[in-house]
Amino acid sequence: MNTALTIAGSDCSGGAGIQADIKTMMANGVYAMSAITALTAQNTMGVTGIMEVSPDFLAKQLDAVFMDIPPDAVKIGMVSSGDLIGVIADKLVQYEAKNIVVDPVMVATSGARLINKEAVAVLRSRLLPLATVITPNIPETEVLAAIEIRSQDDMVRAAEKIYGEYHCAVLCKGGHSLNDANDLLCTGGGSQWFHGRRIETPNTHGTGCTLSSAIASGLAQGLPLTEAVGQAKEYISGALEDGLDLGKGSGPLNHAYRR
Repeated sequence: MNTALTIAGSDCSGGAGIQADIKTMMANGVYAMSAITALTAQNTMGVTGIMEVSPDFLAKQLDAVFMDIPPDAVKIGMVSSGDLIGVIADKLVQYEAKNIVVDPVMVATSGARLINKEAVAVLRSRLLPLATVITPNIPETEVLAAIEIRSQDDMVRAAEKIYGEYHCAVLCKGGHSLNDANDLLCTGGGSQWFHGRRIETPNTHGTGCTLSSAIASGLAQGLPLTEAVGQAKEYISGALEDGLDLGKGSGPLNHAYRR
């Protein structure tokens, strides 16, 4: 059985973070493992507390996984400190990790910055150059490319700039009132649009985590990147369309809709 590792924070309500990642990976046919970067107290209405792990303990988790069950792919979610990002980068290099999917969680849908400038600098210098593909939303793409995005052409220009700087594929996710569910994949071979289905639902908690984990699952199974992205898009559409409605705020997807 192919294996995948998620490096991310815990969401006690189960809709995002490592819980969403593990559900997604198992639903897509791979054995899921995790290294936790932080505990969070959160639900469908928001986050009320965050407790980071120490860099030393994160390193021990990564050693435990790589020394025993080396993952066929690695997904990295929200990591809010430069020290933790540095540990992750060191371990990925040490163990020659492959198929690395980075979801560079920096900017909330509201526009609020989620990690400080020092951590962003370490993300840029240490982690992005190791990635196979990164999956920024439009606000995060704007930060990484230093380009204001207001059109499809802007998305292409920004993604190409990021690819040129970090030499990793870039999946610029639509939404945020632009291109709706259509995502742009930029690689060394050019750019390709992936058109998604518009699904009317307020329950979108954890969609970014789910998409990046589904892509990692495809890569772990040996799929080419374009096929892994296409498969992941279909999976997330199905999980949204299922219509799970939990919680008082923006609820989670049904990761097990195929059962």
